[in-house]
Amino acid sequence: MKAEYKHDNSFGPVGATAGVMVFVAGVILVFFHLTGIILILTGAFVGFSSSSTILDYDNRRIMFSNNIFGIIKTGKWILIEPGMKLGIRESNQAYRAYSQGNRTLDLTRNDFRIFLGDAGNKEIMVVKKCESLYAAREECKRMAASLGIKQL
Repeated sequence: MKAEYKHDNSFGPVGATAGVMVFVAGVILVFFHLTGIILILTGAFVGFSSSSTILDYDNRRIMFSNNIFGIIKTGKWILIEPGMKLGIRESNQAYRAYSQGNRTLDLTRNDFRIFLGDAGNKEIMVVKKCESLYAAREECKRMAASLGIKQL
């Protein structure tokens, strides 16, 4: 069984919103000029590119993937070894954007991320993000039992 967990947009929330707006403008413009195709491609790349993790429980492997245009998955499979562990850490991300009037827009996101660590407790990659600590603990227990590895 494979499971895919989406993480974040590659260009942040402001870039994703701007990319979708450019994409929509390109779709409207393509009816009048063929140069709208450039806007469609640019908007789709900026608006829909994201990162995710694909976890294959049957073959005990994991892949961190950058999803270009939201559909083209790039990444490398890593086999899960018995010495690896799952852990939880708090993530505090802040995004800042400036308008033409030099006003700032600050966005903050606080969540908890389940990560895969090696035998020396060094973080390899983020597996999944959860909104609360309780949900992260429950999901970490479930994943660790399914993969046959320990928790930090």
